[in-house]
Amino acid sequence: MDIQRIDNYTDTRFSKTVLEQHGAYLIDNDPYEIKITGPAEATVRGKDPSVYAELIEEFRFHAPHITRFFDEAGSLLAEYPVPEIIEVEIDRIQPSQFFVDEEKLAAIRSFIHQPEDVTIQVLPWNDRFISLDGHTRLYAAVQEGFPSVKAVISETNEWVWPFVLEAEKRKIFSPRDLILLSHDDYEVQWNQYCDSVFAQQDPNADG
Repeated sequence: MDIQRIDNYTDTRFSKTVLEQHGAYLIDNDPYEIKITGPAEATVRGKDPSVYAELIEEFRFHAPHITRFFDEAGSLLAEYPVPEIIEVEIDRIQPSQFFVDEEKLAAIRSFIHQPEDVTIQVLPWNDRFISLDGHTRLYAAVQEGFPSVKAVISETNEWVWPFVLEAEKRKIFSPRDLILLSHDDYEVQWNQYCDSVFAQQDPNADG
């Protein structure tokens, strides 16, 4: 089974809301949607319910605070333990990314209106927290003047450390320091850096 997360906002096979929530997927080239409908709830739709379980697991990798999933008829598909959600001050967050895509920023601003609208995954580190995802949302939170956001404590592997060290080298010490780029520049600069990191981890990789 091939599950592909859609990372654009123009795919006409999906609703605008789902695209903005990053809940659009292709499974073996068929469209599936997970639409967030509440602080911890979401609705799943797609032609083959037998793949919903794996789709939900994939979705929760990016959104562990969503714990109850329903089908279009309102029947409960899956329920997970509610994780502890903490409040973290913006200035105590160390990004693991350097850039923000202005196209993504414009999309997510449609549903960020208060600090409770931003929930990210973090890793405790040196009396601070490393942000493992949600950098666009963090940038929007800074623009909105939010002093803090919601966070779920998560685990990670060694992949994060080259990104954190490089962020520090570039003087990215909080979400306030993230650099806003056009979509095209973001794709080039961020992808180039990621490719260089993965090439160092795998010297036999092409390129």
